[in-house]
Amino acid sequence: MAEYMNMDTLRFQLEQVHQLEGLFQYPRYEEYDLDAINIFLDSVKDFSDQELYPVFREMDEKPAYYKDGKIIAHPAVGKAMRKTGELGVIAATFDHEDGGLQMPGMALLAAYFIMESANNHIPGYSGLTDGAAKLITTFGNQHLKETYVPNMLSGEWAGTMCLTEPQAGSSLSDITTTAYPTDEGYYKVKGQKIFISGGDHEHNENFIHLLLARIEGAPAGTRGISLFVTPKKRIAADGSLTSNDVITAGDFQKMGQRGYCTTHLVFGENDDCRAWLLGEPHQGLKYMFQMMNDARISVGRGGLSIASAAYHASLQYANERPQGRRVMDGGKKNPNQDPVLIIEHADVRRMLLLQKSIYEGSLSLLLLASKYHDLEQVTEGEEKKKNRLLLELLTPIAKTYPTEKGREAVDNGLQVLGGYGFCSDFILQQYYRDIRIMAIYEGTTGIQSLDLLGRKITMDNGKAVQLLAEEMKQTIEEVMAFDELKPYARQLGEKIQLSQKVLNYLLSFAGKGEYERFLSDATLFMDFFSTLVVGWLWLDMAVVAKRELVSGSTTFTTEFYESKIHTMKFFFKYELPRMEGLAPTLMSEEVLTILEERELIG
Repeated sequence: MAEYMNMDTLRFQLEQVHQLEGLFQYPRYEEYDLDAINIFLDSVKDFSDQELYPVFREMDEKPAYYKDGKIIAHPAVGKAMRKTGELGVIAATFDHEDGGLQMPGMALLAAYFIMESANNHIPGYSGLTDGAAKLITTFGNQHLKETYVPNMLSGEWAGTMCLTEPQAGSSLSDITTTAYPTDEGYYKVKGQKIFISGGDHEHNENFIHLLLARIEGAPAGTRGISLFVTPKKRIAADGSLTSNDVITAGDFQKMGQRGYCTTHLVFGENDDCRAWLLGEPHQGLKYMFQMMNDARISVGRGGLSIASAAYHASLQYANERPQGRRVMDGGKKNPNQDPVLIIEHADVRRMLLLQKSIYEGSLSLLLLASKYHDLEQVTEGEEKKKNRLLLELLTPIAKTYPTEKGREAVDNGLQVLGGYGFCSDFILQQYYRDIRIMAIYEGTTGIQSLDLLGRKITMDNGKAVQLLAEEMKQTIEEVMAFDELKPYARQLGEKIQLSQKVLNYLLSFAGKGEYERFLSDATLFMDFFSTLVVGWLWLDMAVVAKRELVSGSTTFTTEFYESKIHTMKFFFKYELPRMEGLAPTLMSEEVLTILEERELIG
């Protein structure tokens, strides 16, 4: 079995860097300890080894497809849905009263990281079911909870989120799907939704669609959007399932993630699609953002997982492929010497270290975001507010960095294999195709960047950025106890100052009301700021590793801890300086992309 992720690296981050054990002091998580979490994760790893990874390539070669009004998906999808139900994966973070396990979200993120590294085509089905069920338990009445949630948590029924329409794309204010009130306690829905991940297949008995629609006569724009529970099959008076006039019109064939179906659904073609309002009218987008924010972290996790699998595949190749000879002092090669393994070549090692630095940095970022989410649920007052602000600030970064930089990491992995990387005989080309969608799912990079700079940086008068800076400075103070790490602490401090300079420049435009100018380079700012954040997280990992080495810890090997410090140094040499290159562009007075009277692109 090829390695697609490293359990020691995962446990190092969970237990020693992000201190999962600290959550167990709160009543919500008091039933857990590290042994219980490790048993859960080991069971997920066994499942991934035995059921997910073996069918990964086959799902790409035999993708989901549409035929005779149905989506035909790989049988492993149904097995995985039921197994994730049995393992408690779907129910993991739900309240006990809703049939859940009240497990910390950090542990669940770790479980999904394992599964998605093994096979990124399957876990989305159960992940969406989790998200849809959570919307029902959060905003639904007791009848909706009892009717739908138990079968969703068991994996018998699947769940989806239905936002996008053909004419609207990401502009949800332009959706036209309409809900018509009746005197029977339900609405009748009519409209179409596209790009619905996991929207239909033959391996689940029912699909519970969480659908955005506009109640007839509702205000225009996002203020008029409501959220509805819309099952594919509704429950008849005798308890049986009957058609609810939800038609599967097709499946989008994709360049990657081909085993993860993406459907086109038509609601109410025969005027008999019944839907039940979730929560209050006209609050649908507000409610849906709970699922969307969770989904954004999940998509970032998907990018991370593919980058992890690609790194381990390219590392294995580099350790097996002999080619060329090392350049020795004097610049000469000995033609009589046997070829060396390509991992001995400096440039191959550079590409592998880039992959490692990106994927492990992304893992730390996502675990931290998940930790803030866990803490927000169990803390009060100012502490709760702090955790919420930090989570909101990190969410667009946690979605974007692992998907954009993860793609770069996979690209380097393909390069490690050379010509073989471009061939279907090897797995890297599939990872390269699979990861490309991740920067588009749940809001493109441009949308996430606008959210970061336009909303999250400015919210509460910049309080979130101030809190994050305090966390970074605390790490710098801890680093100063170790002479080896002091130069890197100083580098991070300089980059914090640079980021403040860039922000002051950009915010000056917002202060003058020039919002288009303020946001015109938001995507570059995302790259700039997320590099700072991941640099901080690498320094944090390095100080933990150094502390363990000094203490003589035997939890992991000396080589393991030294590799974390070495990779931090790589990030600070090769990645962190990129901020210096982006800063002049972000602070340039030249404006070239804002539409003027004359269009100069065409």
